[in-house]
Amino acid sequence: MSQSSTSQIEHLIALMAKLPGLGPRSARRVVLHLIRKRGQLLTPLAAALTDVANSARECLNCGNVGTDDICAICGDERRKNGEICVVEDVSDLWAMERAGQFKGRYHVLGGTLSALDAVGPEDLRIPRLIDRVATEEVQEVILALNTTIDGQTTAHYIADQLGDCVTITSLAQGVPIGGELDYLDDGTIGAALKARKPF
Repeated sequence: MSQSSTSQIEHLIALMAKLPGLGPRSARRVVLHLIRKRGQLLTPLAAALTDVANSARECLNCGNVGTDDICAICGDERRKNGEICVVEDVSDLWAMERAGQFKGRYHVLGGTLSALDAVGPEDLRIPRLIDRVATEEVQEVILALNTTIDGQTTAHYIADQLGDCVTITSLAQGVPIGGELDYLDDGTIGAALKARKPF
């Protein structure tokens, strides 16, 4: 194998190692597997990556990822029910969609407020959310943000900005289905106690 081809493979391994969940060793295994399955995996994968690189874009309305200016969820009139679920990232939107329970529309912030990282409201899609609430006949905003300090700070900021013009709710927190108390952290148990309901 020539030095040139080796450096190309090493370059591919280095790029793969930058992906979440893949370190240098895992990336090396993935690349070797792709090379062995060149016709079945590597060539179609390269074509798909090129297609996505050329066509992927963020929805102008909600921030979801798709191949059109307006994503399929925002374009679906059946989902125009007055509910907007606010999430931090597209991966959170996809997780909500996997559950198959929410039938409204979404708003992807693109992160959370963070004084340490100098991320303010204008760095996120908070102004766009406020505009949507004013123009889309929204009755309820569901804050589905992570229960981190930054996530909760962001949720409180959004609630303050929206004020009383719309109903604001958040996801329930507490004991997960199938969870055992002995394995839960103190914060989860505390949240479950505060959110208790009649049996």
